[in-house]
Amino acid sequence: MPLDASRTDSGDAMTGGTVLLLIILGGALIYAARVMKRRRRRAALMAAPLDERRRAIIAQRIPLYRKIPLYLRSRLDGLINRFLDEITFVGRDGFDVTEETRVVIAAQACLLIMNRPDRWFPTLKSVIVYPAPFKSKAKKFDGFVERGETSVHSGESWKRGPVVLAWDRAAYGALVDDDGHNVVIHEFAHQLDEATGVSDGAPLLDKDQSAARWGRVFQASYERLRRNVQTGRPAVFDAYGASAPAEFFAVAVETFFEKPQAMKAEEPQVYEELTLYFGFDPARW
Repeated sequence: MPLDASRTDSGDAMTGGTVLLLIILGGALIYAARVMKRRRRRAALMAAPLDERRRAIIAQRIPLYRKIPLYLRSRLDGLINRFLDEITFVGRDGFDVTEETRVVIAAQACLLIMNRPDRWFPTLKSVIVYPAPFKSKAKKFDGFVERGETSVHSGESWKRGPVVLAWDRAAYGALVDDDGHNVVIHEFAHQLDEATGVSDGAPLLDKDQSAARWGRVFQASYERLRRNVQTGRPAVFDAYGASAPAEFFAVAVETFFEKPQAMKAEEPQVYEELTLYFGFDPARW
């Protein structure tokens, strides 16, 4: 009897182990199938041209699009398709998110990765859109006392998402592409910066780009801007860039897209670093 009982227990254990293994394998196969399906869908979206409605919106609302070389424009189209498929748009304060809203924001955001699609915004799931600049509350500490400060913003970027935008400023920034101000580009530059886990003006670089040189160049330019702001001397970069290294990076990216010739003339080393980082030279467009 003891021997028979032992055999029965062993058989039950083997059966239970086999079932568990089959469950694990089944789950792994289902997950792999979903991953493959998602990859195929992304590949199809990236290869597809924009539909006529979206192309018409971009032609009317984003004049910068027409300046972009054709080989980059086709990559941008695919990224816009993917962005609109994967990112959720949420309206706040009664704002109605339209297809125009989605396309205008997506197109500007994807400018930053059109030649580096591997730098997709991995933690971004949603974009929140207000009709106009919105109030935001931030925590401030006075010693051990926590205080809440409310300020008005045109955009915000959170490390793991979302990006928050004022639609009137996002639309204006798209239409006026030569004043050095673009809230969508600014906030999505923060998204690239925050991919390291820290917002410090030092995004992830390709292995053939020197992080040490990037740090030296950007720090020197940041200090120059701070001195210019203190003395009232005009500069190609907006004064807001002097508030922190992370803001300097975002302002530099705005300027790179909207005032490339002026930036190349005044801050050639920063400009060169950004051409290496983005993989294109907008001063030639």
